[in-house]
Amino acid sequence: MRLDKYLKVSRLIKRRSVAKEVSDAGNIDVNGRKAKSSTKLAVGDILDIRHGEKTLRVKVLSLETSVKKNDAPNMYEIINQS
Repeated sequence: MRLDKYLKVSRLIKRRSVAKEVSDAGNIDVNGRKAKSSTKLAVGDILDIRHGEKTLRVKVLSLETSVKKNDAPNMYEIINQS
């Protein structure tokens, strides 16, 4: 699954267009490397997301194409938040 779509479906970022902008600006790392919006994700990948003043490190647990709002947090595990 593409990075921008994952961020939207998991509701880590509300809109896919915003997720695309954030990732293309170099504010997201996947497994320690800068990632673009088209980067393919796999289960177990570690994402470092810098959005606004917030930094979030999460581990990808599942790659669902669509989930309900209440189930979205089950797609990732928060490792660190600041």
